[in-house]
Amino acid sequence: MSCPAPAPWLASPTRPGDMGATWRAPGWARLALCLAGLVLSLYAMHVKAARSRDKDYRALCDVGTAISCSRVFSSRWGQGFGLVEPLLGRDSVFNQSNSIFGCVFYTLQLLLGCLRARWASVLLVLSSLVSLAGSVYLAWILFFVLYDFCFVCITTYAINVGLMMLSFREVRGPQSKVKGH
Repeated sequence: MSCPAPAPWLASPTRPGDMGATWRAPGWARLALCLAGLVLSLYAMHVKAARSRDKDYRALCDVGTAISCSRVFSSRWGQGFGLVEPLLGRDSVFNQSNSIFGCVFYTLQLLLGCLRARWASVLLVLSSLVSLAGSVYLAWILFFVLYDFCFVCITTYAINVGLMMLSFREVRGPQSKVKGH
């Protein structure tokens, strides 16, 4: 898969430290993880919307009372990570479904993965760190507050770990090679 032609402001750098970048393929692993994360985020959005229309809705990932993704997505932690509403209010623009944040994150990871620039690699690592912190927080909520198991949630946590590993490998890659050896 190839990425679109670069915009003029993203042209190749002409000097060290230039903010320019070149386009490249994101790699099959990043592409697969981002697409899987995007599909799961869209599915979570669908489940939450269907559950809000019909309280008796049963999603494919609802296996039992203790294994219910729709219950997790519909909980107060399924929107704004359960933090935005108490801090910024119910009407805050940031008080969105967690799946919206997931869609933005996986799209960002894919687009930044198409850029060959140091700043893009650093942003990949930083956004991966934020997603990993969010995954640990939400996993704690899932197991110790909601006492639930959510296949979709656990899979997205694993995808986030995979993206973190790819991002660290990429940011370390060019610097670990010693010139002249």
